Amino acid sequence: MSDSERLAIAAHLHVLMRRKLGRVTDTEWLAANWDYAQEILRVCRAEPDEELRAWADKLERAVQPLRPKPVPSAKAWADSVSPSGELAASAAASLRAAELQQRYIGRLR
Repeated sequence: MSDSERLAIAAHLHVLMRRKLGRVTDTEWLAANWDYAQEILRVCRAEPDEELRAWADKLERAVQPLRPKPVPSAKAWADSVSPSGELAASAAASLRAAELQQRYIGRLR
C-alpha cells in the first residue's frame, strides 16, 4: 500500500475519531509510526461503533509494512556464531550495535 493511501485512511479515521469520540490524532504520525497506529487501533476497537472498527481494520492492513522487524536476542546471536577468529569479533560488534539501537529506540518514547 502506498504512503498516500495509508495517509488517506489515517485522515478518515482521524475525522471519525474526532466526530465520534472527541479525540484528535496526528494523521501523518499515524500513517508512519507502527506503535502509534497500534494505540489508535486499541482505542478504536474499544468502542462499540462498527464504522470505527471497520476503519481500524483498514488501518491495520495499511500499517503492516511498518511493523518493526524483531531484533535477535544475545543468545540467538551467540548460538549462530562460532567463537573463533574475526567472525566472532564482527558478530560481537554487530550484537552490541543492535543492543544499543534497541535501547535507544526503547528510550525514545
